[in-house]
Amino acid sequence: MITIRQQEQPELRNIMTTSLPLIGIQADVIRQGEAPFHAVGEKYINAVAHGGPALPVLLPGRGAGLELAPLDGSHPLDAWLDRLDGLFLPGSPSNIEPHHYQGSPSLPGTQHDPQRDASSLALIRAARQRGMPVLAVCRGFQELNVALGGTLHQRVHEVSGYQDHREDKDAPRAQQYRPAHSIHLSQGGWFSQWLDGAEQWQVNSLHAQGIDRLADDLIVEARAHDGLIEAVRLNDANQFMVGVQWHPEWQWQDDALSRALFARFAEAARAYRARGGPT
Repeated sequence: MITIRQQEQPELRNIMTTSLPLIGIQADVIRQGEAPFHAVGEKYINAVAHGGPALPVLLPGRGAGLELAPLDGSHPLDAWLDRLDGLFLPGSPSNIEPHHYQGSPSLPGTQHDPQRDASSLALIRAARQRGMPVLAVCRGFQELNVALGGTLHQRVHEVSGYQDHREDKDAPRAQQYRPAHSIHLSQGGWFSQWLDGAEQWQVNSLHAQGIDRLADDLIVEARAHDGLIEAVRLNDANQFMVGVQWHPEWQWQDDALSRALFARFAEAARAYRARGGPT
């Protein structure tokens, strides 16, 4: 079920009658006692739905249907991707299991979601092969790098030269998501172009992990003041595959870069749909 803020429901009813791109949003698998629930934060759904606009649908973690072979015998992921125009990978409290990038074992107490790992990493690789648009945020940003062959720092604040990029978990939610530091935009990059040549931007910061070795197929769109990679895109101007370490979905309508991210993503999804899918 898609949950939208009450004040935006009439608008959503209007846009659902038009031809909008269909965006699959990867769900987390959350345990409530012994029962698994597949869920996506409402802020992500709203940003995808209204920032594009687009029609969001939740994709379950593997173990809830993605591994089931379709009746026609095609690859299981194709049954999902054949119906989608774009893929959105949101943030999450969990971290990618480090064996996916040959990392050392996680510290005790680290939250993982192996069902999401199994789904999202495969979906990213399949989307890459199809030329399908992808937008990835926070955990999704890290998934994008790992899926394409990169590695991660598991605790950025313990790596020499980097600052602490974590939020204050005891602070009110609005304070956690407020702008925390500037990023330096790559000269001539997409982000800088979208912002009329801007060189810096202010972003929030709510993460302990970050990119260590960048995947070969990705290029840097922005770095934090300490050099940590904050935004990437695929090194292919013909495919929209973009990831950001911060949270543009938070009050996206009030930030020019956030508005551009979701609007350009939806634009790429519409173009993908118009040409009939994979190139």
